[in-house]
Amino acid sequence: MLLLSPLDSWPECYDETKDDKKNYTNCLSDAEKGDASAQFNLGIMYDNGQGAKQDYKKAIKWYTQAANKGSVDAQFNLALLFAEGRGVEQNYQAAFKWYLKAAEAGLAEAQLNLGNLYINGYGTEQDYTEAYNWYSKAQAQGHAGAQFNLGTMFAIGQGVAQDFTQAIFWYSKAAEQGNTSAQFNLGTMYANGQGANKNLGEAILWYTKAAERGNVDAQFNLANMYYNGEGVAQDYIKAYMFYDIAASNGDKLADKNKEMAAEKLSVEQLSEAKRLAKIWLSER
Repeated sequence: MLLLSPLDSWPECYDETKDDKKNYTNCLSDAEKGDASAQFNLGIMYDNGQGAKQDYKKAIKWYTQAANKGSVDAQFNLALLFAEGRGVEQNYQAAFKWYLKAAEAGLAEAQLNLGNLYINGYGTEQDYTEAYNWYSKAQAQGHAGAQFNLGTMFAIGQGVAQDFTQAIFWYSKAAEQGNTSAQFNLGTMYANGQGANKNLGEAILWYTKAAERGNVDAQFNLANMYYNGEGVAQDYIKAYMFYDIAASNGDKLADKNKEMAAEKLSVEQLSEAKRLAKIWLSER
């Protein structure tokens, strides 16, 4: 993910009313004079192929100059290129260095990614405590990804004592912000009675939210619940519909199970289930 400057913080070299090539020429002039903001935005232009031919090596050149002048956004984007190996050989140590600078400056996305490096031992020694600390800093700024990761640490007891109640707490925060993985995991915890009383209604609710945002596992689980009448009235039409949706998104077991559901339907009902699945997919 590239961190782009909001329009009100673009440098004087950038004029949103002008075309990309004109802005590139203006920003290049200012960047060569040492303007850090122009250097950062020139890096974006090379990174995205905006106003200039896409060139990750040149993006790294300009991000580096801006990063060395303290541009937090440039530090983040530079770390990302090193982590992904774009324009340079993949180098997690360099990614760690620049994520750390941006994270210490308070950038939540950098704090999340730094936590990810610590939890996986990429570019540094694996350290769950440091991962937890950086996720905590990011979540304090409302970062849903960090909240999800904290929930997972508590759910599996990674670096902390396993605590399903805490897992539900953090998954709920992330889920309410639209994090689909958190929505799915929250649905699963309610379905299994982990960290809260078993509540199939809540499971249906969160699976539905995740399914609507494209989570295939949630689509499959919804199909199973409609097929078996768990937490909802048994409905073979909706069961087929969600199996069909999940199958369309690559779930092979759903592709097999929809035939099982089809056996419960009349020709007319099967046609309706297929129609509903088609509409559902076309609207998302």
